[in-house]
Amino acid sequence: MSVGLSHITLITADLDRMQALVETVLKGRCVYDSGKDTFSLSEERFFLVGDIWLATMKGAPLTERSYNHIAFQIDEDEFDDRQTRILSLGLELRPPRPRVEGEGRSLYFYGPDNHLFELHTGTLEQRLRRYAEGRRAT
Repeated sequence: MSVGLSHITLITADLDRMQALVETVLKGRCVYDSGKDTFSLSEERFFLVGDIWLATMKGAPLTERSYNHIAFQIDEDEFDDRQTRILSLGLELRPPRPRVEGEGRSLYFYGPDNHLFELHTGTLEQRLRRYAEGRRAT
């Protein structure tokens, strides 16, 4: 049995640009930068985003976009500020998917290497509770 999430690794062609995304939009903090002295496959940087260890490694970007994504939880009162931060970096917002009232709001955006990120205001408990109610008029 897994006991939890260890880390997430994203490959990026530009470590500095990815660092700007992580620090500006996700409000992450860089805790390690290998520089040229690598212990792994390539140059890498580690960040803490909340309690999540996010690793970025230098390499070829994704060639295709998909709906595979990483979602980070944010507070509702941060929604507009985070959208402003996304746009300030020239990142592309993706239209949100259809939602039912009560499951939270999301910002979907592509990073510079075609990774899809989501900033979501809801929780799993809220979504399960709402889905248990079934379809209803909104």
